[in-house]
Amino acid sequence: MTRYDGDSERTFAALPPARGRGFAQTWWGQAWLKALEDTALDSGQLKAGRGLARAGAVGAVSVRPGRITAVVQGRDRTAHRADVLLEELTADQWDRFLSMAVERAGHVAALLDREMPTHLVEDAAATGIELLPGLGDLEPECGCDAWDHCGHTAALCYQVARLLDQDPFVLLLMRGRGERDLLDGLQARSAATVTGRPEPADRSVRSDPDGVDAAEAYAMGDILPPLPALPELPAGPGTPPSLDTETPAEPGVDPGALEFLAACTAVEAHRLLAEAVRTDTEPHLAEAELRHSEDVVRLVSGAPMASVAERLADGSGRSREGLAIAVRAWRLGGVAALSVLDEEWAVEGETLARARAALESAWDEEERPPLRAKGNRWTVVGAPGQLRLARDGRWWPYRKERGRWAPAGGPAQDPATALASVRLADEEQA
Repeated sequence: MTRYDGDSERTFAALPPARGRGFAQTWWGQAWLKALEDTALDSGQLKAGRGLARAGAVGAVSVRPGRITAVVQGRDRTAHRADVLLEELTADQWDRFLSMAVERAGHVAALLDREMPTHLVEDAAATGIELLPGLGDLEPECGCDAWDHCGHTAALCYQVARLLDQDPFVLLLMRGRGERDLLDGLQARSAATVTGRPEPADRSVRSDPDGVDAAEAYAMGDILPPLPALPELPAGPGTPPSLDTETPAEPGVDPGALEFLAACTAVEAHRLLAEAVRTDTEPHLAEAELRHSEDVVRLVSGAPMASVAERLADGSGRSREGLAIAVRAWRLGGVAALSVLDEEWAVEGETLARARAALESAWDEEERPPLRAKGNRWTVVGAPGQLRLARDGRWWPYRKERGRWAPAGGPAQDPATALASVRLADEEQA
């Protein structure tokens, strides 16, 4: 829990013991501890400070410009006030920092996300501002009268590293400005950049205590560069890197399968990108979502290696022969062809009347083959041919092979044309 005493002081409730974990997880928290550990002359005192901090001996921490303070209970249960001093930035240094931060909006966004990117610290250093403490910058003062860092001030520094991990504005407050004061200064600097008006020399003076005009606030967006134009859509999906290297694969990992899945992912990514950058306003149909069994067939139909196809077949729910027929159907007509292969449905009412009329008119009476109907399937009597009616009214030719019905060609509006594909398939097999 944090208590704000104006914008010039923040008080953090005592943190729980830190047993079993490091004190600094972020790079800036670790830099803070490095400044402590490089400065302290007695490593034994650092060790004692770590022990006190881990045990939860550090009380509430008060953070003010140039100083942090806490009451630390020593191993003998004696409480001591411990302070660590850090030099504040000058007015000129803060002025340069604000100018730098306004020019790079990402710095402010990172701070608001409670992050301190390395480039923020590097850009500040380039203007002569050292945000993080260095060797000798953390000056100790303790009620135990130690002249160097003692266990109490070291414990305070280790505890503050945990606070810095959570909020880098703690460091900026130590350097002289609290969060609200800093953000007010950035806002004023941004407004001055847009309107050309100078920032008030006295930061306590607020020319617009109730905010700014909406048009002026909108105009502040001009300090950011315009968004770049959308990139051109690549002509096709990229080629995934080859995994055929001299390094042996881990047991159970099939490089060919990984390459194939990467290629499939590239194709899907290209399709999604094409949808995202469409500039036309015409409505279009989204690609239908495939069921698992359909997607396996799609993948097997494009698998370049037999080993990949075999692994996919294991999860298809079809026999090897049945999967081969399904792949043939997919290559002829995708999801629609798979639906005709797998689904048998009752043809009734107007749909049945149109189907019968199409069959009657497709051949002359003496040429019409004898057909036996069952559901949406009309089988040629005495021959290995069959017509299947799709729900969209098209006819699909099927031929019997080794006791199973398999697609013999693409769909047609005319049943005679479709059945001719079966005869062509017979001639090719002969």
